Amino acid sequence: MFDNNNIYKPIKARLTDVITESPLIKTFVLAPEHEFSFETGQFIELSVDGIGEAPFTPSSSPLITDMLEVTVMKTGYVTEYMHNLKSDVNMGIRGPYGRGYPVEVFEGKEILILGGGCGLAPIRSLLYKLESMKDKLEKVTLCYGSKTPEDCIYKPLFKRLNNIEKFEAFRTVDKPDEGWTESVGVVTTLLNRVRININKSIAIVCGPPVMMKFGTIRLLEMGFTDNQIYLSMEKNMSCGLGKCGHCMMGEFFVCKDGPVFTYGEIKHNPEIWK
Repeated sequence: MFDNNNIYKPIKARLTDVITESPLIKTFVLAPEHEFSFETGQFIELSVDGIGEAPFTPSSSPLITDMLEVTVMKTGYVTEYMHNLKSDVNMGIRGPYGRGYPVEVFEGKEILILGGGCGLAPIRSLLYKLESMKDKLEKVTLCYGSKTPEDCIYKPLFKRLNNIEKFEAFRTVDKPDEGWTESVGVVTTLLNRVRININKSIAIVCGPPVMMKFGTIRLLEMGFTDNQIYLSMEKNMSCGLGKCGHCMMGEFFVCKDGPVFTYGEIKHNPEIWK
């Protein structure tokens, strides 16, 4: 079996499909040349020869080792180049890196997930993992918000989740179109619909910084404690090795010490929402 313990060396991966999720977001389906495994919440560095690399948290199931999906928002030079790629080209995967979700802590609990925008990418990976261990969970509730219906990614996911025992999923948008029949408003408004035993719960937040800030504030108002709230702090990661300093957050390197933290671990740092 291939030994991928050298996490500093990329392995080759063939791009087998590109799925358009929204005007700015695409999912890249990759077939690594060797078995590749990760823990949900960890991240990889995805590269294109001669262009560069960028960090992404896989959006596929951590239980699958011969295929990897990475969902990419077009935000700069490297990601714009990636968005112009077609299938059947080679890319590079380096990693996995960082600390993912401690799913063993979630056993016996109700799981409340608050997501926004492209933050649903790492959440989807987590949902696959939670589905595989649903017999050990009480309930899983997903609340997701996007700017418009067109900006909502993984559209078939929500119907599927609502057909899985112990799972429920809600969506909201800031600006509805004529065909939208679900909730309207910021994602925290969905929490008014949630019925949950907070004493036996874990909350997970992933999305744009402003959404994570106000989502965390709302969860605290609901009665969640600092250490019941898990945050995926991915925004400023770069090299993945703790060398460039781009992701420093107080005493933490997000790429090495995270990207998953409890709110209690990082709340003392005034820069966490920047």
